[in-house]
Amino acid sequence: MTKPDRIEFEAVCNEALCGWDVVETGRASVRATAHGLRLTVEPGPGYSNAQISDYGFGGRAPFRLRWRPPLVLTVIAQASAPGRDLRGTAGFGFWNHPFSPDARRLRLPRAIWFFFGAPPNDMALGHGVPGSGWKAATIDATRPRAWALAPLAPAAVLLMRAPGLYNLLWPKIQQALRIGEAVLPDALLAERHTYRIDWRVNEALFSVDDAVVLHTSFAPRGPAGFVAWIDTQYAIVTPQGRFGFGITALERPQALTIERLTIEPQG
Repeated sequence: MTKPDRIEFEAVCNEALCGWDVVETGRASVRATAHGLRLTVEPGPGYSNAQISDYGFGGRAPFRLRWRPPLVLTVIAQASAPGRDLRGTAGFGFWNHPFSPDARRLRLPRAIWFFFGAPPNDMALGHGVPGSGWKAATIDATRPRAWALAPLAPAAVLLMRAPGLYNLLWPKIQQALRIGEAVLPDALLAERHTYRIDWRVNEALFSVDDAVVLHTSFAPRGPAGFVAWIDTQYAIVTPQGRFGFGITALERPQALTIERLTIEPQG
């Protein structure tokens, strides 16, 4: 298989917005500025999502998932506020776009990314890791070992409600789902930082300004597409069986600026 080409952009892009597939749902915009691509959502009714990707979701190209390990992703980014002042979700990295309010598509999730979710977002998938906040995270529920757990899910949800059984059993389920997570300080979001993901075949390293924040063997196998976004939704998915989705109202505009982005296949 031919490896995808190296992708890079820095600061101002051309009128085609660097060739990214752009989604502007609701009160959202994606604009080239002197500081890079600025993804903005504003207060208003309904769901809003400002997003760039390379999997063709916006309809300009057939849907595709082009990236597999080994590769290195480097992103220089900054949000408009610290995590405590943001709503909805935001982030950047690779996933297989399993579901979204924008699309009628459902598949098991696979992702390796930096992800932010503001309360009431509650995706408490890492053992002992909060369900909201700014995280480095991986998941791959598409592996056969994960499929084998599906018939046991109703019983497992009941067992997870007992703290002792959760502590005993969830780490094994987390391993089957290839879930690796580390919480990052929410204050990082309002500052300009360099984020890096070394996505390898059997491991993944996440770094912020060259300091490793997560080293996990739970690396997705691929394929996945690149995505960066900021939106107004939240999701609730917990081992104890709490599930839900919804839209969060904004009090003020909020944005994610991607100053520089590089994807470099290795090997």
